[in-house]
Amino acid sequence: MTGSGRRRRSAPAPAPAPAPAGRAAAPSRDSWRRIVPQALVVAFLAGGTTAFVAADKAVRLTVDGVPRTLHTFAGSVDELLASEGLGVGPHDLVAPTPGSALDDGQQVVVRYGRPLRLTLDGTTRQVWTTARTVDGALRQLGVRVEGAFLSAPRTATVPRSGLTLGVRTERGVTFMADGRERTIRTNAATVKEALDQAGITLHGQDTTSVPPDSFPRDGQTVTVLRITGTREVREERIPYETERVEDAGLFAGTEVVERVGRPGARRVTYALRTVNGVRQQPRKIAEEVVREPVSQRVLVGTKPLPTSVAGADGLNWTALAQCESGGRPSATDPSGTYGGLYQFDVSTWQALGGSGRPQDAPASEQTYRAKKLYVQRGASPWPHCGRRLER
Repeated sequence: MTGSGRRRRSAPAPAPAPAPAGRAAAPSRDSWRRIVPQALVVAFLAGGTTAFVAADKAVRLTVDGVPRTLHTFAGSVDELLASEGLGVGPHDLVAPTPGSALDDGQQVVVRYGRPLRLTLDGTTRQVWTTARTVDGALRQLGVRVEGAFLSAPRTATVPRSGLTLGVRTERGVTFMADGRERTIRTNAATVKEALDQAGITLHGQDTTSVPPDSFPRDGQTVTVLRITGTREVREERIPYETERVEDAGLFAGTEVVERVGRPGARRVTYALRTVNGVRQQPRKIAEEVVREPVSQRVLVGTKPLPTSVAGADGLNWTALAQCESGGRPSATDPSGTYGGLYQFDVSTWQALGGSGRPQDAPASEQTYRAKKLYVQRGASPWPHCGRRLER
């Protein structure tokens, strides 16, 4: 009411006219400035999320038998291994190969190589395996394990640092013993061990056709040698040597035994063996010198021999020699008393200056001394043949 002291309310502003039905109101210029940047940001974020989701892959990685599933942005197998810090070498197995592309849902297997020092049937070599157990390694290497001896259990783990493994496969070995043939299957380390498995016993000096400590090979035939042995001691002669010394006091062609040689003696021990009933060649096992030999010393004349003796040079010495000895300088009579061309006895020969026996002297010396004897005694030393000197 007017004049009552109260303030009069102002009339409300008229409402804007409604827009025509079926048509939206056009945004103002300020509204567009706000809407466009927001739309661009939304559109950019939506496209980046799509690219991020496309690069992420879920793969199953198994390393030495231990599997795990992981997410990665790697584009190839080697990128995956590098991102996981898994280095591989020439003896390691990677499947697929490291250069292969990596897809979502891919399975990647890594098996590390392990050094194996393998002694197989006596032969040692260094090999590599990706198997984690002894059994797996042997199967991977193609080694037959049925009936074999293994230095480690088949279930034993092969560490990445390596393992030393001895394997003796089962082999067939045939023994010939005591007239019988026996074939066994064995993984023995020595022939002797296989022999024991066959129930064959060696006694005394018995042995086998191959060394008992050798490795038995598959298909090998071994003969057992039954040996009996004794020893025999024999006295044997040691021949003496001959020493020849020149002597200017003897005529050339003359040899005199100054010291007679004497043979020595030794005691020799032989081993006598019989192998499977057959006697073997004796084998010398020891010897001892009982008596040393004494060398023979022979003097060899070098003095020139004279050929002329006054009063005897003109006689027919050839005829005398033919009559006495048949012209043979080394001839001796049946009793052994006389010898040479002119059948001297030793005492007469040495009295004329000869040495040794006349039949050992050269023919020229024998004739020379015969002439000296003729000058001393005439033809009487040759009572039967002496008259031939005058012919």
